[in-house]
Amino acid sequence: MASVTSATSPGAGELTAGLRGFREVQRLAYACAEAVAAQLKPGVTERAAARMQREWLRERGVRDWFHLPFAWFGDRTAFANFRVPLQFFPTHRELEPGMAFILDMAPIHNGYTADIGYSGCLGLNPVHDRLLADLEAHRELILREVRERRPLREIYEDVDRLMVRQGYANRHRAYPFGVIAHKVDRVRQRRWSPTLFGFGTRSLRGLASDALHGHRDGWSPLWSPYSFSDHPPQPGLWAVEPHLGFRGTGAKFEEILVVTDSKDPQESAFWLDDDLPHVRRRQEEKAA
Repeated sequence: MASVTSATSPGAGELTAGLRGFREVQRLAYACAEAVAAQLKPGVTERAAARMQREWLRERGVRDWFHLPFAWFGDRTAFANFRVPLQFFPTHRELEPGMAFILDMAPIHNGYTADIGYSGCLGLNPVHDRLLADLEAHRELILREVRERRPLREIYEDVDRLMVRQGYANRHRAYPFGVIAHKVDRVRQRRWSPTLFGFGTRSLRGLASDALHGHRDGWSPLWSPYSFSDHPPQPGLWAVEPHLGFRGTGAKFEEILVVTDSKDPQESAFWLDDDLPHVRRRQEEKAA
């Protein structure tokens, strides 16, 4: 999606049909995460949790992926000692009581893409609870500074500084290119949807095409700490995932941020959906 010109904030009016499609698949992915999280118990492995996500979504018509589901348990939620991309793939690590977990999936349904991250814990874990609570400030900061049209690289640095003030480590730096976000788009439906190293080949081609066109025009579809992200937010849909780490425990959210070319600050950028598990959790805590 090279440009979003007709979208409106959910608080200001109805979403366009296209944005409703993205919201529906994002909600489907989060429903999957909640359903799988409810089934996790001691002894379940990361590979089993990833398989549960795939099967749940396939039963509901998903046949293509931006990337296949991931699951990380324990200190792997903080990407402890991750050095190479293969370490991101699910392992035989077993879930234990009190252990944090992250479920991450990026299904494509009816041509619409979502990429979500769901953080949970098997039982009580005060450190994990604090991480989840402190992520709210990052959601607010990112939206505010995107609306201010700050360069993406500067926003990334401000997220870093906020993490340091909170006492946490930046764990999204462990992702390829250190990205905190990437653009997502519609994908034409095909009967055959191959994957390569866990990523859908057609989505990768789309991202590569965006990178080529963006390079010519001075922007990148990857939101990173590097100079190629030293530009204002590009209109489109961005899957954003700030990831905090503290002493072997990690937590993040990942959801779609809509950026438009509207001159109205409230409509220039907005989260696609505020009815998501991590948002509801914070609202319930405040109400309590």
